[in-house]
Parts: sequence; structure tokens; C-alpha cells
Amino acid sequence: MAKSTSDAKPNLAATSWALLGMLSYEHELSGYDIRKWIEWSMRFFYGSPAYSQIYSELKKLERLELLSSRVESTGGTRNRRLYRITPAGLEAVRKWANESPVDPPVLKHNPLLRVTFGHLTDPARLKEILQEHVAYADDMQRKAAKDAKWAGVEPSWAYAKVALQWAERYYAAERELALKMLKELDEAEAAFADAGIEPGTQIPWPATEYWYEIEKKAEADD
Repeated sequence: MAKSTSDAKPNLAATSWALLGMLSYEHELSGYDIRKWIEWSMRFFYGSPAYSQIYSELKKLERLELLSSRVESTGGTRNRRLYRITPAGLEAVRKWANESPVDPPVLKHNPLLRVTFGHLTDPARLKEILQEHVAYADDMQRKAAKDAKWAGVEPSWAYAKVALQWAERYYAAERELALKMLKELDEAEAAFADAGIEPGTQIPWPATEYWYEIEKKAEADD
């Protein structure tokens, strides 16, 4: 059971805090409503959890008495469950928003990971991967811009609009970085050719002693 004392600090996953944050407004929301809000905003910068994860976290929060729920009869074949934040939940999420440490963002950039191990493939395939990433970033920029525009119609969405505008700029920058990297692949290909290295083959790798030697030289630059 969650405590409402000032020193209480529920040990929750980031997704749980996000769900509490979405329920910190006045209205009750269904799991479907929450997923739609995530699709409109958070997916641009925090990912989009599956329905199963959302409902699992909602049940956990209700067990902790940070949320309450009720079943609403819709008159159809299926009823829906609506969730509302409790006073203890509101206190907890406010404490989290104001006092909890903010973890630095963790970047998991799959196209860049492929480039890092570009010796395992060929330059043409790498360029194809980056071109697909350019198209993805372009699409996400347009969607973020659209959602930012429509967030502006409602004053209570003002902070969400700021986040969406950031997402629009982020994906614009991501697109430009990918385009630049496409050109830099030619330089990497030329470096391999000059060294007589065949892409897609097992390449000679410097001994670890050499790594540490380079590390010391790099530290000297500081």
C-alpha cells in the first residue's frame, strides 16, 4: 500500500510515473484513452508501451492505491474501466516531478549501431539503412509538427505543445545528421580501400595495447 506521508517514495517504473502524470488532470481516462494520448505525444520522445504493459501498470498503481477505477456501462456488449488518480497518487506524482533525480536520456540508435559495425556488411546496404532512417525521421517530424499545431488549440496542453515542438526539431536534426552520415560513408569506404580491407570480411583489429595507447593520447588532448 502506498503511503501519503512526505517521506514516502513508491518504487515505480518510468511508465507508471507517466501514467500517473496523464491522470493528474481532472478527468477519468480509460486504458484506450491513455494509449491514444501516448500516441499523440509521448511516442515522439519516450516510446509507446503496448496495451498489455499499460494495463499491467494501471493494475499495479491501483493495488498501491495511487489510482482508483470504476466500470462504466456503455450500453453495448463491452463495458469500459475508467481510472482516476487518488490524492495519494497526486501527491506521489507531484513529488516525483519536483524532487526525483532526472536520469539522462538513453539513446538506442539502431541505424548508428549498424554503421558502427559497418565492416560486417557492404556500403550499399548501409546507405539503404540510412536512407530508410531519413524517411523515418522525415515522417516523424511531420507528425510531431501536426500534433504540436493541434496541441495549441487547448491551453491545458501548453506544456505538451512545448514537448512536441522539441520533437519536431529533434527529428529535423536527426534527418540532417543521417544525410551527413550518408556522405561520410564514402570516406569510410575509401579508408577501407586504402588499407586493403574488404568489406564483409573479418578485418584485422588493433591489439588492446594499441587501444590503451590511443586512449592515453586522447586523454592528453584534454
